[in-house]
Parts: sequence; C-alpha cells; structure tokens
Amino acid sequence: MNVYEYMCASRSVLGALRACMKNRVLLRRRTNLVGTSNADFPSGDPGMYQLDVTLRRGQNLAARDRGGTSDPYVKFKLGGKEVFRSKTIHKNLNPVWEEKACILIDNPREPLYIKVFDYDFGLQDDFIGSAFLDLTSLELNRQTDVTLSLKDPHYPDHDLGSILLSVLLAPREEQREVFQTQSLRLSDLHRKSQLWRGIVSVTLIEGRELKAMDANGLSDPYVKFRLGHQKYKSKIVPKTLNPQWREQFDFHLYEERGGIIDITVWDKDAGKKDDFIGRCQVDLSTLSKEQTHKLEMPLEEGEGCLVLLVTLTASAAVTISDLSINSLEDQKEREEILKRYSPMAMFRNMNDVGFLQVKVIRAEALMAADVTGKSDPFCVVELNNDRLLTHTIYKNLNPEWNKIFTFNIKDIHSVLEVTVYDEDRDRSADFLGKVAIPLLSIQNGEQKAYVLKNKELTGPTKGVIYLEIDVIFNAVKASIRTLMPKEEKYIEEENRLSKQLLLRNFIRMKRCVMVLISAACYISSCFDWDSPPRSLAAFLIFLFVVWNFELYMIPLALLLLLAWNYFLIVSGKDNRQHDTVVEDMLEDEEEEDDRDDKDSEKKGFMDRLYAIQEVCVSVQNILDEVASFGERIKNTFNWTVPFLSWLAIVALSVFTIILYFIPLRYIVLVWGINKFTKKLRSPYAIDNNELLDFLSRVPSDVQVVQYHELKQDPSHSPSKRKKNNPG
Repeated sequence: MNVYEYMCASRSVLGALRACMKNRVLLRRRTNLVGTSNADFPSGDPGMYQLDVTLRRGQNLAARDRGGTSDPYVKFKLGGKEVFRSKTIHKNLNPVWEEKACILIDNPREPLYIKVFDYDFGLQDDFIGSAFLDLTSLELNRQTDVTLSLKDPHYPDHDLGSILLSVLLAPREEQREVFQTQSLRLSDLHRKSQLWRGIVSVTLIEGRELKAMDANGLSDPYVKFRLGHQKYKSKIVPKTLNPQWREQFDFHLYEERGGIIDITVWDKDAGKKDDFIGRCQVDLSTLSKEQTHKLEMPLEEGEGCLVLLVTLTASAAVTISDLSINSLEDQKEREEILKRYSPMAMFRNMNDVGFLQVKVIRAEALMAADVTGKSDPFCVVELNNDRLLTHTIYKNLNPEWNKIFTFNIKDIHSVLEVTVYDEDRDRSADFLGKVAIPLLSIQNGEQKAYVLKNKELTGPTKGVIYLEIDVIFNAVKASIRTLMPKEEKYIEEENRLSKQLLLRNFIRMKRCVMVLISAACYISSCFDWDSPPRSLAAFLIFLFVVWNFELYMIPLALLLLLAWNYFLIVSGKDNRQHDTVVEDMLEDEEEEDDRDDKDSEKKGFMDRLYAIQEVCVSVQNILDEVASFGERIKNTFNWTVPFLSWLAIVALSVFTIILYFIPLRYIVLVWGINKFTKKLRSPYAIDNNELLDFLSRVPSDVQVVQYHELKQDPSHSPSKRKKNNPG
C-alpha cells in the first residue's frame, strides 16, 4: 500500500468514526439527557456560551395539595444561583408554561438544575422533584427537545412526573450569526420586549364579621395580597372585627389570560407570631377588562368576608428595547404619544398622566467591586413601583448597556431612581452608585452625565452614568393628580433607631419652630416700640388691614408672597444659599450609621432595648413628619418646584376670586354639604385631604439635598480615567 492509498484509508476510517460518534450522541440525546458526558468543551470567559431554554410543560406531576392537585412552578439553577423562575400554574398536574429563558454559560461542564415546587401562599412551598441537564451532552447550534424525569433524593423510587424543554446551546459569537437572518425579519413589536400586559387596580374596602383571635373578643386585622412575585400589605386596623381599610394599590398583569391574586388575612400580635384569620383568591381570568368589579370574598379556613373593588386595564407603554428601537424617533409612534397626552385628551384615563423614556447608555470609571479589580455591573431603573433591569456587562468598569426603558407616568412628581450594582454569583449584589432624578427637573432629549451618589444620596461615589431622558405629560391631568393621594411604594426600608437621625429630625423641627418664634418676637418688638419707625408703620398697617379686612385677603397675601419670591429669583436678587446644614447632618448621619452597625455587632444593644427602640423610632418619625411639613410649606413659597408653585398661584387666585365675590356662609354651606354627602355619593371613595396631598409632592430640605445633581470634577474627568483604566 502506497502513501496515497494509506491516507485515503485513514480518512475513510476517521469519517466513519465521526459518523458513529455523532449517531451515538444523537441517540443518547433522544432517550434522555440526564447524566454525564466527556464531551470536550473549551473553558473560556464568562458568557462564552448562550443557552436558550423554552420551558414547555409538565406531565403527571406529583400532587402536593389536599385537593389532589398542585400549583407548580419551576426554578432553573446554575452554579448554585437561581437564573430563572417560571410563573405559577394553579391547580394543574399537567401545566403548560411555554416560557423562554436566555442564560449565559461560562462553564458548560456545570449542569443546569431544574427544580419544581408546589406554591403555598403564606406557607413554605412544597418540593415536587428535580432533575439536571448535562450541557456537555448538547450539540452546539441545534435545537433539541428534552424530557426530564423528576426525582426526589429521599424517595428515589417515586414517580414524580416529568418536565419537557426545548434547548439550544451556542457560542455567543455564533449565536448572533445563527439568528441574524431571522432577527432581520422580526417586526419592531417583537424586538421590543413588553414587560406587562396591563394593570390590576385593587381597592381594599372593608372586612365583615372577621374571626376574633384575641382574648378581648376582637382582632387587629391586616391583609396580605400576592400576585406572582408582587406583594402588598395593608395597614393594621386595631381592635375590630369589621375593619375599614379604604386602600388602593396596583399590580402588574403579566399574563394575557389573567392570573390569581392570593389574599390572606392576619391578626397582628405584638411580640409573637401573628394569627391566621382566613384566605381567599381572586381569579382574574373570570373578570372582564376596563370595568370595575365589586367583590365580596368569603374567607376560607376562617369566618367573615372581604369587600374589594378590582379593575383590569390595558397597559402598552412599559417596555425594554435596544437603543435602535426608539419610540420617540419613530414619527408615527411619537405622534400617537403626543396625541395621547394632548390637552384634548385631558379627561381620558386620569391615572395615565404621561410617558417616560429612559435611555441607559453607559457608565464610566465605576468602582472596582471584585478582587480582580473589575466589576460585573448591571443597572436597575425604578419609577415608584415599576422596577426594570439591564443585562450584566462582565469584567468591565466602563460598561455600555444601550437600552431604552419606557414607563407610564401616574404622578409627575415621581422620582426616577437609577442604581448600578455589581453582580455576584454567591451572594447579593454589591452597590456601586445611585442617582435620583425628579421627573419635573428633566430636560428632554439631552444626554447627560450624572455623577453617582452613595446609598443615602448625600455625597458622591466613584463613577458617572450617561442617561438620555424624555418626559411627555398632560399638565391638566398632572395638576389634578397632585390633589389625589400619593402612590405608596410596596417595598420600603424598615425604620430603625439612629441617634444621628433622631438628632437631625429634632434640629429640623427646631429650625421650623424658631421661624415661628422669630416672627412672634418681631411682632412683640413692634408692640414694645423698640424701633419707633417700624412700630409706627406696623400700627398704621394694622389699622388699615383690620378696618378693610375681607376673607379673600388671606389667599391674596399668600399670592403676593409667591409673586415676590418669583420676582427675586427672576431678577437674580435671590441671595439664598444652598442648605449646607442639612447636607452636613446627612453626612454625619452616614458616618454614625457605620459606627452604629459596628456597635450593634459587639453589644447587641438593640435586642435588649427593643421596646424603647419602638418608642424612639415613633418619636423620630413624628419629628421627621413635623419638620417635613414646615419645610414643604417653605419650599412651596421658595419656588423649589416651579410647577407646584405655579399650581399654588392658580389655586390661590381662584380662592381669592371666590372669597371676594361669594359670601363666606355660602362657601361653608357648599363645603359642609360636600362633606356630609360624600359617602352617600361615593360609598367606596378613599378619604383624602387635597392640601396635604399637594404638600406631599413638595420636597423637604432633606429630599432637596438628595435630588440635587452633583457637578463633575473637571480634574477627575471620567474620559481621562478611562484611558488609564480601559476596563
């Protein structure tokens, strides 16, 4: 045999071996993908592979509820970290999910763990079974259907059902090439990811004849709501079996066919575990949209019922998309948005005040959070209870996200919060920086570099973030919404005792009281004739005002004060300086917090004096509310938020005219009739005070400091640092 024949024979043998190996791999994949493989995958940088998984359905899952069914959901875990969680399918042993997940793989030798649970609201979820998918057994760039049998390590012989998946594993570079042709054929609608389908507005009215859980024959009831991962907790109504809540809140509706709201009622017990009163469920798929439904829900496993109002409305403006998909650059879409918020549409859907588009472009010179001197940054964009995330850029201090987020604006006085975190696989994300931007301070279409601040928003931290923000809103709707209750955030940090915070609130209240004392001393000095010219002028003004006084002069005087301050600001004669006192107190508080954390670890002082802490926290919060109230009134007249000051001018002008032309008795008569008949006209109306709702939108001095935009230091320009630290 010559050399040429030997080479040909060798090639034939190699080809046969390859075909045999390929058939063997395909055969094993079709039977089961649970197991191990010695397939040789090269190791590389994080995100070297992309795994596209479609969770199809479950078959013959194990029953975990008393009714012989389960409420299954699925978790995917990779390297000990949860990377995906499905929605919950209620009361079904053969659930259909059809949900897609895109997972970045840095080590294909790590299996993908699939765990299935039965959801139990208010209790620990029951484990149904688990399986794992060996990624090395997958053929690259090929869609594969997989059936995984579920197992329980404690009961290996039990049949727990199976999960059906479709998986595709591809290197990231090749993944782009494989789908490039397909992506070009997708419409803008499919390339723009809509986060939720609609809004579920729930008004908790009252409870009737609830079960008595305390020794006095009463309860201290409160209600917990849950829709998927979204939760809401009502206020506690003490010592009653027929509580009146009158609370309103919204959930995001992710499923087009609806979902199920789980509701549980609890009795608050101080110092011990709260008592369970009862539960009920609202199936949203049975409710018609764009209509308010009054529901009287009897409580299971308990007594009594809850009265609710539930409204389902469509939502089309909350999306995430790439920078190339810009709603406001599309002329047709822009015209539709402008038409939606034009003056002609002022009375349509009063809760839809405006449209917000946020371009998260990039960040520069971020803090290095990892031991390698790098970070894995991602960005969280929040507007009230709407919270969206970018993808993670690995091993980079100068990430570029190039994402567009759009939101519905319910309140023009909301604050947009953009926070940058460092992703950590084995623990919670590390904080890198944050900015808070009031919507009314935004300049449309301008790309700005925002200096990142610390958690308390009191001072700068390392790095800047580049954002371009556009706000379109209806001024009439925004003005009316200002006089309605402010939306509460579902997730708020718990108040804790802080010596520095207590001192800060005391000083703030003291400053407000000192203003009143100073005014009283000034008036007293006029009575004492300390300065004869001043006392004479005050005496003549007093005689003139009292002789000619009419009620309309009160709002007129406030109107003149607003106009005078506006004149000072416009003419450049306003010599007010930036409030450094509050800023210094905030910085001292941050240092004190660090010391308190260390002291609490050593002494456990908070645990031993828990009751005293509750009292101190209450006093601390009351001081904060009183001080904030005075500061908000001051900031209204100081034109801190021009929109609100103009709104105050309009309101005061109207009040002045009304009081001038209409006798006071008629005004009091109309006011009394309105108050007495309000419950008759609208039995489920939520009580509110328009003046307090207005003041709640005016920032206090602390919030003014937190929302103050920091200036970049030219000597530490991010662009200069970027050359030294390419990230």
